[in-house]
Order: sequence, then C-alpha cells, then structure tokens
Amino acid sequence: MKDYGLLQVYTGSGKGKTTAALGVALRAAGRGAKTVMLSFLKDDPDYGEAMAAQYLPHFLLRQVGRDAFVNFHNPDPIDLKMVRKGWEEAKKILIEDTADLLILDEPLNGLDPQGIVDELNIVLATGMLPLEEVIDFLKKYKGKTEIITTGRGAPEELIDIADLVTDMQEIKHYFHKGVSSRDGIDH
Repeated sequence: MKDYGLLQVYTGSGKGKTTAALGVALRAAGRGAKTVMLSFLKDDPDYGEAMAAQYLPHFLLRQVGRDAFVNFHNPDPIDLKMVRKGWEEAKKILIEDTADLLILDEPLNGLDPQGIVDELNIVLATGMLPLEEVIDFLKKYKGKTEIITTGRGAPEELIDIADLVTDMQEIKHYFHKGVSSRDGIDH
C-alpha cells in the first residue's frame, strides 16, 4: 500500500489504545489493506474484536497468549514462551512483507482499573522481551508495513523511534464507580 511504513505507538493509562488501533484497521480494510493483529497475552474468543474479526475483510486477529493472569514481576515460563512465539510471528510478517498493517496489541502493558491485564508495550517495559532486540528489529524493518503498538508504559526507546505517539490519559473512568466491563464497549 502506498505511504505505509510508519511506527505508531498508543500508550498511557487511559482507555482506548486497542480501540484506536482497531479504528486504523477499519480504515485500512476500507482501502483494501491487509491487517494482522497479534494480541499478546490474550486468549479469549469472547473479546468483541475476536468475534468481529471474521466480518472485516483482509483482517486477521491472532491471540498469542493464554487466558490467565500474568505476573510481570515473576512471569510463568509458559507466558515467556508464548510472548516469544508471538514476537517471532510478528518478525516473520515484517520480514516477508505479508501485511500492510501490523498491530502488536499488548494485553500486557499494564493493569486496567479492575486489575485485568490489557495491551506489546508492557511486554517491553517488564522485560518479557528484550527491549534492545525489539528496537533494533523495528528500526531495521519499519518502512514497508505500518506498525502499531499498544499498551501502557511504552519504553522511551520505543517512543524515540516512533513516527506517531499518542499518550491516552485517564481523567475519569466509570470502573471507579463500580461499573463492570461491558460486552461490546470494553471488550
């Protein structure tokens, strides 16, 4: 696709990082672009985006994690293995140039107000993937495929090489009033 190849980072404590990335995917689909979304540390077919993926042309969503709490201070070896496998898949997509848009969504980037892990930036921030390896790879391979990373706590090194960074800050959230996560709105 013409003019693709930039690196976008959606980070911050506020809601909407994955939603923003999905908005870009919707626009890309409208232009016939092929999108692959890898959801790190997520394996739940009941997420709205997982159920909707079948309706969006040229859109593939792969959940490359397991449906379990991840302890970022002492990650389970299976979580480390799954993160590595997801990163290797992302690298292959970029090397082989098989997508126009690659979304690296991390339900790992931090905890939402209910304590549920929600987005690749946290994987980097917590060392589940070596930051230098990821940064070096992205520097080398960005330029053809548009890349979006989501998640809280995007490391400065990622922000430095990004072409667009949006820091979503929570001002007010209904979770603090006891409103539970809602199907079709929050997941």
